[in-house]
Amino acid sequence: MNNNMKPYVHLNSAMTVDGKIATSNSSMNISGSDDLIRVHHLRKKYDGIMVGINTVLIDDPRLTIHKIEAERDDYPTRIIVDSNAQIPSTSRCLNNESDTILLISKSAPEENIRKLEDKCSIIIAGEKQVNLAEALNKLYSKGIKSILLEGGSTLNYSMLKEQLVDELSICIGSKILGGRDSKTLVDGEGFSKEDIIKLELKSFNPIDEDILLEYNVKYE
Repeated sequence: MNNNMKPYVHLNSAMTVDGKIATSNSSMNISGSDDLIRVHHLRKKYDGIMVGINTVLIDDPRLTIHKIEAERDDYPTRIIVDSNAQIPSTSRCLNNESDTILLISKSAPEENIRKLEDKCSIIIAGEKQVNLAEALNKLYSKGIKSILLEGGSTLNYSMLKEQLVDELSICIGSKILGGRDSKTLVDGEGFSKEDIIKLELKSFNPIDEDILLEYNVKYE
């Protein structure tokens, strides 16, 4: 496990009964309205909200609190993992509703960086890809002590692989999506039997017609 100081990371997601979080080229509302409100209450509790560049390119999310009443000071800092600094400058998560930090690698093209310098703060971590452990350490030093991770399958896998996730909450929506190309909660090469990640169930509760599962993440 990485021993550097890092923010507390809570991975939150919704998935269908067959384990899908999105189609190959778009997201969808998998859980009900009460769960969406729960998520916005969660956002209010954390210093930062983290997604990967694919989520931004596909969904163009605001990453703010807008399902419940909140002041701008309540909004978490938006954190985008974008190794090559390819985020469009018109992305909604770069607007002035809240602060944004872009995590990039040393290989990000200079011309891309110059276009974004006035839109957000930039943290460089890693050579060709963002080194997540290093990036979280730098975020912690900047006052980001807790992060709500709303990643897609690739970022979720990488964060779990690097043992950077502390807590996991999953809302199981009462839907079945199917599809070979649909995205699961965690994609990637997978874990060996020795490295499999174990979860400690904290609670399970019905919400709308869905069920919310909450876990602590345990690493050997």
